[in-house]
Order: sequence, then structure tokens, then C-alpha cells
Amino acid sequence: MKRYEEIFARYGGLVNVSVRANLVLGSDGATTLNGSSAALSSAKDRNRFHAMRAEFDVIVIGGKTAITEPYQKTPIPLVVVSRNLLIPESLTTHPALYWWQISPAAAIAKCLAEFGNRVLIEGGPNFLIAALPEITEFAITRTKISGDENKVDLTKLLSEFTLVSEEVLPDEIFQIFKRVN
Repeated sequence: MKRYEEIFARYGGLVNVSVRANLVLGSDGATTLNGSSAALSSAKDRNRFHAMRAEFDVIVIGGKTAITEPYQKTPIPLVVVSRNLLIPESLTTHPALYWWQISPAAAIAKCLAEFGNRVLIEGGPNFLIAALPEITEFAITRTKISGDENKVDLTKLLSEFTLVSEEVLPDEIFQIFKRVN
């Protein structure tokens, strides 16, 4: 059985399960600049990023991302997976916030059961590594800007994925990878 078939079977045989991780990378493999991924992202990438959210039922992030990135409003429910119970002030008014103290894998399973079969992960490198066995696809934007922290070993991260789509622009490359096994 292929890996993605195992994932689908694990979640009750849901059809068209998609657990996509979205990531922006600087030219040096960093995922942030001055503490935020937004500094690496162009206007075109942010537009693509926001449009992508409309294709999903729920967004899942880790606790560190909840603290460092702007998630006050999202068009779909937002699940934060964290060991910490302290909710950042910026999120206290979010109308569809769920704060869970469970593993990334358990959170993904719970999201698929409670929200629908399309989960978008926007967490940082540590969260992505923990969630990797559950991820079925990656959306990656590679920019020419050099970041300064939270570097990712993309070769290791994508070792079980294959490139299925690529858009090359003057200042960035947008790629979709799908799990192959």
C-alpha cells in the first residue's frame, strides 16, 4: 500500500484527503526574516497564499507560529497545536480559534474528523517535521530574499514527495509537491 493510501485509510477512507503544508523559503533555506515569514513573501505570493486558504476546511499552526505571525483573522477555522495554554493576546478575539494540546498527528486526525477532508498546515519547520508523516502535499514558494533563521533541509523534508507543478517568476518559484509513497 502506498503511503498516501495508508493516510487515507487511517482517516476512515475519506475521499480526496489533502493535508497540505504551505511554506515560504528564503534563498538560504530560512523560513523567516526578522522573526516573520511575511518578510520573505512578495505581494503575489501573499495573494496566492490567501487564495489557497479558500480551498481548505481548516488551518493548523503550531504555538510558536501563533505567537510570531498575524493570525487574528482567517476565513476558515484556525487550530493551534501547542503544549502551552497561554493564548497570545492577538488571537483572543479570533471567532473560530481552537487551541489543542495534542500531537500534530492527532490534531490532523481531529481536524479531518471535525472540519472536513482538506487541512492546510502553515506551521514552522519544527511543526512540519512533526507533522510530516501525515502531510500529503507541500506548496512551497522559494524567494531570492535571504532569511535569517528557522532554516529547513528541503531535501530531507521532500524525500518522499515529487514535484507536480511549478511556476517560475522573476523573483520567486512556486512549487507543488505530492507524496509518492
